[in-house]
Amino acid sequence: MKISLLQHATPHPGNSGPMPVQRNPDALMHPLSRARERKRALNASKMERMFSKPFVAAFEGHEDAVECLERVRGRVGTVISAGFDGKIIVHSLARRNALQTIGNAHQGKIGGICMATGDRLLSCGHDRSIKLWSLKLPNMDDGEEAIEDSAENDEEGVTRRIKSIHLDALEDSKSLNKPLLVYPSKVPLNSIHHHRYQSLFATASNGVHVWDETKTAPITNLTFTGSSETVDVVRFNMSEASVLASIGSERTMCLYDIRTGKAERRIVMQMRSNALSWSPTQPSVFLLASEDHNLYTFDIRALSTPTQIYKGHVSAVTSCDWSPTGTEFVSGGWDRTVRVWKEGDGNGKEGESYHTKRMQRVLSAMYTSDARFVLSASDDGNVRLWKANPHERLGVLDTRERNAIEYREALKQRWKFDEEVGKVLRSRPVPKAIKTATSLKRTMLDASAEKEDRRRKHSRKGETNPRAERKKLVIAMAE
Repeated sequence: MKISLLQHATPHPGNSGPMPVQRNPDALMHPLSRARERKRALNASKMERMFSKPFVAAFEGHEDAVECLERVRGRVGTVISAGFDGKIIVHSLARRNALQTIGNAHQGKIGGICMATGDRLLSCGHDRSIKLWSLKLPNMDDGEEAIEDSAENDEEGVTRRIKSIHLDALEDSKSLNKPLLVYPSKVPLNSIHHHRYQSLFATASNGVHVWDETKTAPITNLTFTGSSETVDVVRFNMSEASVLASIGSERTMCLYDIRTGKAERRIVMQMRSNALSWSPTQPSVFLLASEDHNLYTFDIRALSTPTQIYKGHVSAVTSCDWSPTGTEFVSGGWDRTVRVWKEGDGNGKEGESYHTKRMQRVLSAMYTSDARFVLSASDDGNVRLWKANPHERLGVLDTRERNAIEYREALKQRWKFDEEVGKVLRSRPVPKAIKTATSLKRTMLDASAEKEDRRRKHSRKGETNPRAERKKLVIAMAE
């Protein structure tokens, strides 16, 4: 029988203490470096979800649903809203108040608004008129500097100066409530958009018409030959400014060129589209918001199939708008949510979903000029301001805090494919109604797919071949 014994090395006679431990000072060679980094990434992900508070402010003033939002050119913190009550309001995002209000701008619903050349605004409505307004926005900074630099520093001098500023603003407001020009139309107007460089604008009604600011009648009719549909939306391309696109009531999307004066291409889709937005960085790409709860990106060089399908809404998508950076876009839907999407993320796993208890159906959604905030307009009469990055901290950050935020962001990007970290990053609380509708929609889609498989299984070979979902969207195309 063989017995194995454990033998320990005897210490040196001159050293009675324990053997010294050799440590490597290199942090990358630490035996628990990956575990420690993963723990930090998990904590950073949980902190992101804990401090996600996207809602910033709400702007009131409208008495009915708000459908139109527009950015003011040259002013980052100024936006314009218009709604069903015929009122146009200019909002200051920084001061969170109304800079200018144009009451009774139109009789009834306002179909669309857009910025013209300079500080002028174009609006159209169902009262069969197009109006040109002058936006002489008050410059409060100049007034404050005048008060500080005035020779009279006593209270009476400052009071007189403030009263004079208010009187001037009151006189300006009376003159600003009158339009500069009125263009009569024969039919109600649904949308309007201005050319980026020239003094031209296009309107959508029973067709697409191009107007000149110096003429009171349309100069070009771009309606597709043989079409009798109602055009809902018209948009000029930001890079190829002579190209514009429109959406019709007969599930169509048309491309036009004002240089040739005719329609170039037209596609018919399965479901009707509600909104259109051109990409600011890719001139040939545009985004469509559809009634089938999805969003689609198309390339005008190949209109037969969409380049990407974005799923997430559980009801019709009513509006969409690209970020000025071209890497994200926002959408608003009939399901009372505002969603922020990453380009190429079709399932919306990296996006955001915003909602409140009071917010009703979202009719319009838009990015601000600096891409830091998102605006939404709903049929409850409010315009809401959200952060594009929900966990972003507003205000001035010191160098140490900024470095810590950048380090946490890098950790999350590195470990986002980890099961536990990814689950925390993808978690988005949604209302119970949205969750129930999502489950019901998934059940319906699974049942439809199973029915299609059974039909294909009991048919002749090659009679019903499976088709990709992208190829089912476009029914017909004409040039």
